[in-house]
Amino acid sequence: MSKRHGSYGVDAPWALTGLLLGAIVLVALAAVSYALDILLAGLAFLLGGLYTLASAASYLYTTRRGKFAVWAEELRRLKGDERLLDLGCGRGAVLLMAAERLPAGRATGVDLWRSADQSGNAEARTRANAEAEGVSDRVELVTGDLRDLPFGDGAFDVVVSSQAVHNVPDAEGRARAVREAYRVLRPGGLLLLADFQHTPAYEETLRDLGVVDVRRRDAGWRFWYGGPWFGTGIVEARKPA
Repeated sequence: MSKRHGSYGVDAPWALTGLLLGAIVLVALAAVSYALDILLAGLAFLLGGLYTLASAASYLYTTRRGKFAVWAEELRRLKGDERLLDLGCGRGAVLLMAAERLPAGRATGVDLWRSADQSGNAEARTRANAEAEGVSDRVELVTGDLRDLPFGDGAFDVVVSSQAVHNVPDAEGRARAVREAYRVLRPGGLLLLADFQHTPAYEETLRDLGVVDVRRRDAGWRFWYGGPWFGTGIVEARKPA
């Protein structure tokens, strides 16, 4: 994986903050318990604090490096001339890695640019990252809702998404987002949806659309947001030709 030159923030920063604060509180309770000579409680609080701190370290690794390594491997299959769409592109972590592999292609990112989903999430920040990575000439950014994409049918050879579809608050909305991703994908095109929630539902939606070439798999420990209980799944599908 090549070194990244942009600034990509932290995914769901409130979650990482919660883990760090939880670890601090538990370690403080352990210290108080030991000071009061309540040894068993102190040990329990200490172990809990260390466990929570380890979860925070896992979360930080994923958001700063692990997800990049996973997506670098996924994007190796690009030939270099595709039209690619990144759903919920944020500050461009996946979008710009893809653009690097598309010297004769085009990478489009669509987002609503909400900072609750990613720290400092803004179109201007993504454009600055594209400049820093040297791919601004092959990147287009669009403000849009995943449930109603402003693109024509079959407009893209590849559609990807990383930790974005789950931000749609209701099940029907998420299904609409998956159907929209499928609509803008050309026949024979590749769809890759990575998320830590709802991937079985994404797969079911695609199968309801008649997609046979679809599978769901675990992205592995590099895509854990705190531990295996917040692991990321990847839904991979090919639109029938």
